[in-house]
Amino acid sequence: MNKNSLKHIIKQGIAGLFHICKEELKTCFKDEGVLIFFLLVPLAYPLIYAFIYTNEVVRDVPAAVVDADNSSLSREYIRMVDASPDVKIQSYCADMEEAKALLKETKAYGIVYIPESFSRDLAQGEQTHVSIYCDMSGILYYKALLLANTEASLSMNKSIQIKRLGNTTERQDEVGTSPISYEAVSLFNPQDGFASFLIPAVLILIIQQTLLLGIGLSAGTARENNRYHNLIPGYRHYDGTLRIVFGKSFAYLLIYAVISSYILCAVPKIFHLVQIAQAETLFAFILPYLLACIFFSMTCSTFVRQRESCMMLFVFTSIPLLFISGISWPGSAVPKFWEIISWIFPSTFGINGYIRINTMGATLREVLPEYRALWLQTGIYFITTCLVYRYQIQISRLHILKRLYSYRQKHKTSRQSSNQLMN
Repeated sequence: MNKNSLKHIIKQGIAGLFHICKEELKTCFKDEGVLIFFLLVPLAYPLIYAFIYTNEVVRDVPAAVVDADNSSLSREYIRMVDASPDVKIQSYCADMEEAKALLKETKAYGIVYIPESFSRDLAQGEQTHVSIYCDMSGILYYKALLLANTEASLSMNKSIQIKRLGNTTERQDEVGTSPISYEAVSLFNPQDGFASFLIPAVLILIIQQTLLLGIGLSAGTARENNRYHNLIPGYRHYDGTLRIVFGKSFAYLLIYAVISSYILCAVPKIFHLVQIAQAETLFAFILPYLLACIFFSMTCSTFVRQRESCMMLFVFTSIPLLFISGISWPGSAVPKFWEIISWIFPSTFGINGYIRINTMGATLREVLPEYRALWLQTGIYFITTCLVYRYQIQISRLHILKRLYSYRQKHKTSRQSSNQLMN
């Protein structure tokens, strides 16, 4: 067969592709560090994170009360707060210093302060204020304390209105206090739970971050094991950019096809999170997300020189990425600069699209902007991966040529010395 024929080139390329894929799979399963990031972390971390928030909401948050008014109305307000499922009045304090001491000792996670003018202001028909202080080490404590006090204040305000209206029937009281009846319904998260809100975003982010760390660690190992610290070895099978890029990416895709199914389908089912996605829609959306993450990680891995470098380069980005995705922090409040920066990362579009599909039952047409953005990222990062790997191949060839030239010069010198001795 002619070695320059198109058929031979394609056959050789496909053989090289599968050889590279096989070698990359061997590397992934032999390297303990890569194995941790590709298997252990994706398998264990979602379970640990979801287990922490499995109760969705916190109940009976211990709180301290400083009742400077000490009237029947203030005691009634305290009883209403204590009767809510969110807050439990742990102790009654004489002043704020005593309450602060309980907060420092974590015997209480919030303080309810009722001013001395509480009942007097209400008797005079003036607005009064109740202050709440909360330990912000846990946002759920603040949420529970705020909701309990808000509900108690609305309920007390309603009873005060009824007394002042002087109506004779319950219907008049109802119309006077609530002329428009309303009901708040939390769509797709009926418990207002933290797990249903945050865990889906974390699951998507885990896929991107573990790929970054695993591929980065593999690249650092390849450089350390190479004599010239090259990313690409100088073997015959690695003579071609496309076969290297496709071979490596196919190996990662095989691993993460299984890992993603576990993370995105099994974990929400185990913890009974909202999961109303159609299987074909979810698969069609996750495919470009995986490809974008793989090519993005392969591009970034070329900057990794040592195994440990990827830890310092990529781990710290997890929390900022969660915020600028518009999930942990309102998207409208994210500055334009950081919004543009977030477009670099596949997780930004992956998080928003996955939540709408899995939690809200959106179709592919309804997440079309995110879907198109992921395919665009896949194309862009595929091109950048090919360019950086092409550059790495040229460097590897240059080192091989230098080594051959050095060997020939050395061999030529030794042969000349032998001839001189013979003469």
